[in-house]
Amino acid sequence: MEQEMKIKSVNVSEKKGTIKKPVEFIKLSNIGVEGDAHSGLWHRQVSMLATESILRFEKVMGRKILPGEFAENITSEGIEIKDTLPLDKFIGNNIELEVTQIGKKCHGSNCAIFNETGNCVMPKEGIFLRVIKSGNLKSGDTLVYSQKTFNFYVLTLSDRACKGEYEDLSGPKINELLQKHFTERKRKISITSNIIPDDAELLKQHIQNAVNENYDGIITTGGTGIGPRDITVETIQPMLQKEIPGIMEQIRMKYGSEKPNALLSRGVAGT
Repeated sequence: MEQEMKIKSVNVSEKKGTIKKPVEFIKLSNIGVEGDAHSGLWHRQVSMLATESILRFEKVMGRKILPGEFAENITSEGIEIKDTLPLDKFIGNNIELEVTQIGKKCHGSNCAIFNETGNCVMPKEGIFLRVIKSGNLKSGDTLVYSQKTFNFYVLTLSDRACKGEYEDLSGPKINELLQKHFTERKRKISITSNIIPDDAELLKQHIQNAVNENYDGIITTGGTGIGPRDITVETIQPMLQKEIPGIMEQIRMKYGSEKPNALLSRGVAGT
């Protein structure tokens, strides 16, 4: 889903804990907003608050709120940005910003707005971003909101299923569970599925292709037992940069108590 929003104001402060002041433009780089107190090599480089949120809070305060009063770097208009999620992006003017956090802990007595009203909108409806592509941003510019789609590659290894001798059940079940998990979290997901025989070279090729195509996750099913044709673990393990033993240990512990055969799985996980 892509939506367009307008930049109403860009704002900067030299000290933390103070109101930001509107400026003609901001320069976005790998540290965030250059010259701003909150810039740095961290996940909250840039803050953004929607005019829609500010208008609601104006009714609570009973007065006009100026851009930057909530210490936001970017005052936007046209999208309820509070409904965005981490890893979503805002793109435009050769700029790319990635959402890293929704809301934050209020500074309480150190916040000018909180001292005046006993409340603040930023902790609930403000968002934070990091800079992916640098550039300048000014009032009147537009950015396009792009929701993150998680791309998964699900690969079944089975000589017999590949030949059509029996129906692949585990691959479709994994697809079903992935769809359910991401739908419940209001996330977009795209799944590519395939079936191949228990062939090490073919498996390597599929894994490498999926990596080259920047899939977010690769899940294989089959070939993790102790049979002579079970080659999945031996093939994939050397391809991992970092193995994460705890994931499969937890799975074996959880299901092995009910189904002892699960303890024979040699499955691995990693990056």
